[in-house]
Amino acid sequence: MEPALVLVTLIALIGFGFPIFLALGLSGLLGLYMDRGAMAFFFAPSSLFGQLNSFELIALPLFILMGNLLSATPVGASLFQAAVRWLNWLRGSLAISSVGASAMFGAVSGVSLAGVAAVGSIAVPQMLERGYSRSLAAGSVVSAGALAMLIPPSVPFIIYGAVSSVSVADLFIGGIVPGIVLALALSLYIYLRVRLHPEEAPAATQHFTWRERFVSLANIWHAALLVLAVLGSIYTGLATPSEAASIGAIGALLIATLVFRSLSWSKLFGILGSTARISGVILLIIGCAKIFGDYLNLMRVPQLLTEMLTASALPAWAILVAVMVLLVLLGMIVDAVSLIVVTTPVLLPLVEALGYDPLWFGIVLVLNLEIAVVTPPVGLNLYALHGVCPQLSIEEIIRSALPFVAVQFLVLMLFVLFPSLSLWLPGLM
Repeated sequence: MEPALVLVTLIALIGFGFPIFLALGLSGLLGLYMDRGAMAFFFAPSSLFGQLNSFELIALPLFILMGNLLSATPVGASLFQAAVRWLNWLRGSLAISSVGASAMFGAVSGVSLAGVAAVGSIAVPQMLERGYSRSLAAGSVVSAGALAMLIPPSVPFIIYGAVSSVSVADLFIGGIVPGIVLALALSLYIYLRVRLHPEEAPAATQHFTWRERFVSLANIWHAALLVLAVLGSIYTGLATPSEAASIGAIGALLIATLVFRSLSWSKLFGILGSTARISGVILLIIGCAKIFGDYLNLMRVPQLLTEMLTASALPAWAILVAVMVLLVLLGMIVDAVSLIVVTTPVLLPLVEALGYDPLWFGIVLVLNLEIAVVTPPVGLNLYALHGVCPQLSIEEIIRSALPFVAVQFLVLMLFVLFPSLSLWLPGLM
């Protein structure tokens, strides 16, 4: 009965509006106290400190700082304009350009909300001005913004690596193929949609010369160089993800100050304060989730779940599909960070018992999170787009995202049923 009481306590605290880190920490502490008495007040701080005492977690605030610095520059707008010039020969080119720009911005920020804000504030008004449907304009941006979670450097991969002890560098490499496939799938959906419904995206009337296309690349060379510096240093073994994150943060600072001259002292201090707050919240969630997870391990909940499901007559793929559907549903009510740190200790033993690679599970888990950030009521990308495009109602944005969520789910199932697709590139390194 104790685990059930702890779970009810967790749900009740979240329902009453407690911060997620406090709900996890208090419910975990309650469970430890019921099982170990006063020793719980020794175990809980040890769990929290032990989880956060990780060198790889240094990358977390540094990558968030890099994304925040780049969000203060016109990099997002430059990426979108370059994509428009190269793709304007396609029907629906502005929407497809939004996907491309979001993927590229994700590669230099690793923060989903930053991508939605940076690209959405430019792309959506242009699409609406040129006669695109409101549904296509909103859906393409809000779904593509989630690519930043999968394309390295990815903050969710850093968190999963800290919780699971899987190499963050391997996770970064493993996220490349799924990220490209998802970007192509979203672009293909847009293309087929506007071919079937031409009224949603009028044909482009503006044409660009090859010279104009190559000139547009001059505005994004610094972003490309930053991506090469960060990811190249990791993949060649010259730097760990944490060291590469410091390279990225310094590079983003140089781009913001020397290239665009878009930083004042007040803006810089604001960015540093925002980075500290976001990082602090995430680290608190990770630490308090460890308290909750240690209680579950003490009660052998992951082991019992694993034994029960592996002893069932269900095939491994059916269990995995059920797990993915559960994660999608949980993602609708729990934020991405909490979903990683709460479910990983419970589900990872099951996945390993079924014979699957923890690296693969981290990749499909983040694919799940891409769906979570565009589904209500906790889909943060939905509210981020509404914040930068107030001419779109939140109801419109939610409805526009649903077809794109279906595409994301199909891509998720592709990598669930064929694990080798996401593992072959890390296997080459």
